[in-house]
Amino acid sequence: MNKDKRYQILTRLRDNNPKPETELNFSSPFELLVAVTLSAQATDVSVNKATDKLFPVANTPQAIYDLGIDGLKQYIKTIGLYNNKAVNVINACKMLIDLHAGEVPENREALEALPGVGRKTANVVLNTAFGWPTIAVDTHIFRLANRTKFAPGKNVDQVELNMLKVVPSEFKVDVHHWFILHGRYTCLARKPRCGSCIIEDLCEFKDKVYPED
Repeated sequence: MNKDKRYQILTRLRDNNPKPETELNFSSPFELLVAVTLSAQATDVSVNKATDKLFPVANTPQAIYDLGIDGLKQYIKTIGLYNNKAVNVINACKMLIDLHAGEVPENREALEALPGVGRKTANVVLNTAFGWPTIAVDTHIFRLANRTKFAPGKNVDQVELNMLKVVPSEFKVDVHHWFILHGRYTCLARKPRCGSCIIEDLCEFKDKVYPED
């Protein structure tokens, strides 16, 4: 895909949604960190249902740490892998209390040192909480980048690197939100809704899908 096509795609996505936001509910960097940690292999809807009950009760590292692992599990047991996630969140809270005065660090290395926090989660927190031009590549972005030929790569790291290379700076802060939402609601994994896609004419996917007459 050439530079002009990419620019047109990003412009259309921006015009369609000038201020994209995550669909996870949060009101602080810490709440976002917890929500993203819980969202691994789970839907945002399921995470929001859990955190909408959790955060009014405990929404700081100390408050969640005080719940303990078993106490936290009671709030997140409807989420996949909740046992491991509870352990990771409690241990991350302890590190935030001991090493960062209970605050979420605006630092990639410090974030990735937290239990349950990998590069993708760190990217989301740095981007969404602190406004960094990072690109968190999830399954939607990986699929979209490859299917459209926007920034193909064999794995998420390659796609992230390629996206960072080809996305102009004016779009970098918001591009991962646009791609996630587009992949979630239009460019679906099994049956993409090509006929209602705002970038259909720019996309280089050879096997486009259209509704039957």
